[in-house]
Amino acid sequence: MGRKFRLALWLLSRSFASMLGIALVVSIVTLALIGPWIVPYPDHVAGGIDLANKLQPPSAAHWFGTDEVGLDILTRVIIGARVSLLVGMAITLSAAAIGVPLGILAGLLGGPMREAIMRLTDLFLSVPGLVLAIALVAALGAGIVNAMIALILVWWPGYVRLAESKALSIRSEPYIEAARVAGASTARILWRHVLPNSLSPLIVKMSMDIGQAILAVASLGFLGLGARPPTPEWGAMISIARGYLPEWWWYAIFPGAFIYAAVLGFNLLGDGLRDILDPKSNRG
Repeated sequence: MGRKFRLALWLLSRSFASMLGIALVVSIVTLALIGPWIVPYPDHVAGGIDLANKLQPPSAAHWFGTDEVGLDILTRVIIGARVSLLVGMAITLSAAAIGVPLGILAGLLGGPMREAIMRLTDLFLSVPGLVLAIALVAALGAGIVNAMIALILVWWPGYVRLAESKALSIRSEPYIEAARVAGASTARILWRHVLPNSLSPLIVKMSMDIGQAILAVASLGFLGLGARPPTPEWGAMISIARGYLPEWWWYAIFPGAFIYAAVLGFNLLGDGLRDILDPKSNRG
């Protein structure tokens, strides 16, 4: 295991794009973990009003400037890293927890079970994801929790498709047949044999989906359907900032830069992991 891990690190280190992705992801995760202890204005974390300092440009006192109520944008952006990362991970893990078992069951059992699961999956996939998420949030009501629920409902079909295709490809393997002959239950075959041999593409997809989930939450926040003030979510910050463009440009550009860095980092990391864990999927 140690040798495989060292080989994986060596392969990643040979790719500038992968190392850039790792650096960006590590930076975002570090900010999310230690953000509350390093922000320059801790009293601005929970919101507040300081109208005497509203819409101040970047300076030594406020590196990223201040917003429309005088709050330090650097402080809000750093805390927003924790919000965005936690939400992105929660959406991805929840969608995988729903979609992967359903996909493996569909591929392993086949028959009416597969037909029912895949037709339901096709129903969700027939509508563009963001459009469906907007419709669901509109029905549930705006807010970060409802945005997460909507995006989980949009995200799980992709995991069904991937897990089902992997289960189909390995269900006739000799070790699966041997497990059946030995009397192993379907649940045991699923968790002990099928899932471990399907992990590589699933890990790659999850690493990329965290970035895409962060972007999706930011999009809903920008439309006013996600996080509500004073929650420091990047998309919601840009939504408010657009009313102050172009004169007070710093208000929008810094949250936008962090969204870009997070999405780019997870995408590059996913590409690097795919090259190592699932090389057959390379596009040449």
